Amino acid sequence: MGILITNLDLLDIGLPTLDGTVTLGSVLKFILILSFSILLAKILSLYLRRSLKDRVSKDMAETIIKVFYYGMLTIVFLSNVSLIGIDPSAFLVAGGVTGIILGFASQNIVGNLVSGFFLMVERPIKIGDQVQISDVSGYVTDIRIISTHIRTFEGLLVRIPNQQVFTTNITNIVGHPVRRFEYTIRIRYSDDANAAIWLIKDIIDKEPFALLNPSPSVFVSDLGESSVNISVRIWAPVNEWFGIKTRILWNIKQALEENGIEIPLPQRIIRIQTDFQKVPEELKPVKEIESILNYEERVLS
Repeated sequence: MGILITNLDLLDIGLPTLDGTVTLGSVLKFILILSFSILLAKILSLYLRRSLKDRVSKDMAETIIKVFYYGMLTIVFLSNVSLIGIDPSAFLVAGGVTGIILGFASQNIVGNLVSGFFLMVERPIKIGDQVQISDVSGYVTDIRIISTHIRTFEGLLVRIPNQQVFTTNITNIVGHPVRRFEYTIRIRYSDDANAAIWLIKDIIDKEPFALLNPSPSVFVSDLGESSVNISVRIWAPVNEWFGIKTRILWNIKQALEENGIEIPLPQRIIRIQTDFQKVPEELKPVKEIESILNYEERVLS
């Protein structure tokens, strides 16, 4: 027992620090508290994720969880850092100096950090949205502190710095609950435009996802060189937009063909009229053609 007590007393051995001494026991205590805090933070983050699953959007839930996790660890670290002989107020001075140095050395990184913060506050895009940022189009897979990740429609992963995302034009394809699409249907001049319009409207009325408000519109928009152009404008829920667009277009084609209304090919009528008297002399046909024999005789003579 005496040997055990002697071994435990080793935990009180002083370790050199700037402000004095720190015992080995306080260092182990600091490590145990920090380890337990990390484990507890992960468990609470998992519980928080389940609680927020059906209450807020996915990107907002991830932001809240990250702030909670790292905030909890920061508070625990600063509260117990004195166990290892470090004054918590020293972090304020060190952080200020480090911030100034990093600000000059890495302005782009700081700009991306600030832009990432404003993206999380303003929330012009969310995880899962279909967006177009500059010349990149696809699905938003993650919004991080420094960069935003987009999976293109071709399956490529593109990483865009947050500063570029925040300062450029963002087109959120699914940002509004409804979206409009438009066709231009061409028919022959000999076909009945009123009948074509009636057929198209009937197809739209049978489509359950075509919105009544805003109402669809079908009208003759232009008299082309070889066709009568009919414009079709339809509003649909953004989640059903693409399917409705392709389905209605195919139904319109079939309905017009079944009723004898054709989509014409481009046509040109060319009239050529010439006045023989005005044709230049060099272009007029030769009236007399010498025979081969006469030609040979003329050459030999």
